[in-house]
Amino acid sequence: MLTTPVVRALKMQLRDVEIHYLTKQTFKAILENNPYIDRLFYIKNDIREVITDLKTEQYDHIVDLHNNIRTLSLKRQLKSPSNSFPKLNLEKWLLVNFKWNRLPEKHVVDRYFEAVNALGVKNDHLPCEFYLSTDDHVDIRNEFGLAPRQFISIAIGAQFGTKRMPFHKLIEIIELTEFPIILVGGVTDVEIAQQITNHFTDKKAVFSACGKYSLGKSASIVKQSACLLSNDTGMMHIAACFGLPVVSVWGNTVPALGMFPYYPGQLELYSIHEVEGLKCRPCSKIGFQECPKKHFDCMNLQNTSKIAADLNARVGLILQE
Repeated sequence: MLTTPVVRALKMQLRDVEIHYLTKQTFKAILENNPYIDRLFYIKNDIREVITDLKTEQYDHIVDLHNNIRTLSLKRQLKSPSNSFPKLNLEKWLLVNFKWNRLPEKHVVDRYFEAVNALGVKNDHLPCEFYLSTDDHVDIRNEFGLAPRQFISIAIGAQFGTKRMPFHKLIEIIELTEFPIILVGGVTDVEIAQQITNHFTDKKAVFSACGKYSLGKSASIVKQSACLLSNDTGMMHIAACFGLPVVSVWGNTVPALGMFPYYPGQLELYSIHEVEGLKCRPCSKIGFQECPKKHFDCMNLQNTSKIAADLNARVGLILQE
């Protein structure tokens, strides 16, 4: 998702360029409807799955927005001119291990553009893009009995446990919100979503869409909400693609790593809630399934009253429009 501004800028600024994109099969839904990509290649485990087809293409140039051992091997095999972005692994390591922040105050999207500077391509300072198909549309009124833009969507999941808000924190936030809620997430989030909806039976309009819809349909639900509450996860970035207000809650990761919501020129559309001053944070640049220190203070000490007030205020502004 965060690479899509580079793809768009390449296509629009070079005009006659043909763009092929290589990614993992798991990311297919993010890119398959992107109009700026002429051909997609997917791998499940290894580039050897597609290397023969890639060699046949005889590429004029390779833009490496991953910059790791796998892409280094790929570039050596394809033997085409290439550029990559500065991954800043040393700076990330210093921040995680010694809490020394030597990272530039720069979003990773802006760093990606350093890989195409040599091609004369510049950042157009427009949002990332996630394209929905006509089949992705979810009729909110029919499915949930709610009107678009009059409910809050909450992305309750994340790949790593230390990025996820605990059950009791989600309950506290929802109890303090003034609007209906739709929970979005994958199959791994179904159990906790059921626990949340059970807690609010006959108390509050809380619905679960977890595990019931594709990524595109879940994104359609989020797009129709007034605001998204999210952990540091993919749905946060999808909401930013739509220009939707986002209230983001950060656990073990930190925005300084450059992966905060990308809203060029519209910083007022998102807010960040984090427990500052913890000596153990960040404990990882991605996350763990459990807190290494066992206390999970980065989430357990979150100010749920402040988060709920933020949500209520943002939805209130939408309803006044």
